[in-house]
Amino acid sequence: MKVLSAAQMRDVDRRTVELGIPSIVLMENAGNRVVEFLEREYAPLSKQRIVVVCGKGNNGGDGLVVARQLHTRVKPHRLWVVLGASPEQLQGDALQNYQMLAAVGCPVGFEITPEMRIATLLIDAVLGTGIEGPARGQAAELIDAINGSFPLGEAVAVDVPSGEAVRAKHTVTFTALKPCLVLSPACELAGKIHVAQIGSPPELYEKDGAIWLSLSEPEDFATLFKPRAADSNKGLYGHVLVIAGGRGKTGAAAMAGIAALRAGAGLSTVASAASAITAIASYAPEIMTEPLAETESGSIAMRAPDDPALAAITAKKDVIAIGPGMGHDPETGQFIRRFVQESPTPMVVDADALNALAGQRSRFEGPRIFTPHPGEMSRLTGKPIAEIQADRIGHAREYAKEHGVYLVLKGNRSVIAFPDGRVWINPTGSPAMATGGTGDVLTGMIAGLLAQFPNQLENALLAAVYLHGRAGELGAEAIGEKSFMATDLFEFLPEAMREIADLSH
Repeated sequence: MKVLSAAQMRDVDRRTVELGIPSIVLMENAGNRVVEFLEREYAPLSKQRIVVVCGKGNNGGDGLVVARQLHTRVKPHRLWVVLGASPEQLQGDALQNYQMLAAVGCPVGFEITPEMRIATLLIDAVLGTGIEGPARGQAAELIDAINGSFPLGEAVAVDVPSGEAVRAKHTVTFTALKPCLVLSPACELAGKIHVAQIGSPPELYEKDGAIWLSLSEPEDFATLFKPRAADSNKGLYGHVLVIAGGRGKTGAAAMAGIAALRAGAGLSTVASAASAITAIASYAPEIMTEPLAETESGSIAMRAPDDPALAAITAKKDVIAIGPGMGHDPETGQFIRRFVQESPTPMVVDADALNALAGQRSRFEGPRIFTPHPGEMSRLTGKPIAEIQADRIGHAREYAKEHGVYLVLKGNRSVIAFPDGRVWINPTGSPAMATGGTGDVLTGMIAGLLAQFPNQLENALLAAVYLHGRAGELGAEAIGEKSFMATDLFEFLPEAMREIADLSH
């Protein structure tokens, strides 16, 4: 689902008007969609005590339509309308809707009064997407009142929570999603989001290549989870090679190898330091292993990428995952840099492999999926973590385009950037996943899905990140955030997969 900036949304509205649908009709439709939602969610409205809080712009105009429809058609138990401006400040469609509200005899106040505190339902139509920076003046006062003055009331935001500050139970947005509805921390205020169509043809934005930001949804990749053919065999679903681990880091390698199998790969081989192989094999008998030379510190000691011994290990592998627990020895780093650059095999690059590539300016020709957390992204780019976090989308997109890689910037609302500049926001995840090893599991899951669907890399990547987060959500619900461990993802991944498989029927 496309995510539109304020400027892009204004352009869609403009082009809709040019097609022959007047802007006042769009505003009328917006207000109607909100009322229809209220009738579904808060029935019977005849028993509700409702406060509609409107600003002076088009968002306030939407709220005035809501108020008129409630007054003339729904007739709630109590209805108060608060306008955070003088009528003389209104313009265009908002002014016309104020005049229509007055014409039908609905009283309008200009401040929130004590008698309104008994409201059960609040309609937030103070500020829309046009504002830049924090709310000020009377708008800020109204937002504070919505958040703190109604002990019995639930807030429903019109289009977006005003000022990215109103704490809403629901948000009814129009035409398409907006960035503040999908990005942290503002998205956490929006409650449950409902996208309502008000008249703009979807092809104006869904097929516009200039609109490059989207929200990842199960419908995007549900076809990957159709039932397998009855005569399936392991050779049909890919062989993943995980180059990872070392002395004292066996868990990282094992989790990545197991995750590839849990994601559905037919075979999974873990290549690691010789002293680590026995421990890695003990985690799961299904994992095959290959011993590699190691340094004195126990890190993997690799030769040139074209070494015959390594070539034998990488032969007939469909995807390579590299990095977890490999160590920081200079020899290891030197090998990683050459291997990631030269190997023709699709590759998922994580952890110590990312650190080895820090500061590299190379552009990668083969399919490469980088999966940094903010600290690793900082090392890759040479930019402070705070700067990365202040513009996660921008930095992920810039790096992916410059280096020709797919990049998953992990964190709350992980960002998935494609080499062509498209960006997806992943909506799943939980604070429970803030624990060691969850990134290793994601690395294996991406490799496992890519091994099965080599011709659908993008959908496989979106699916892996979504399922990883969804398994974390399910695990947190079942066992709590604090008790959750990375290996718990394996228990809840099947349920997450079943949810998506049900959509493919």
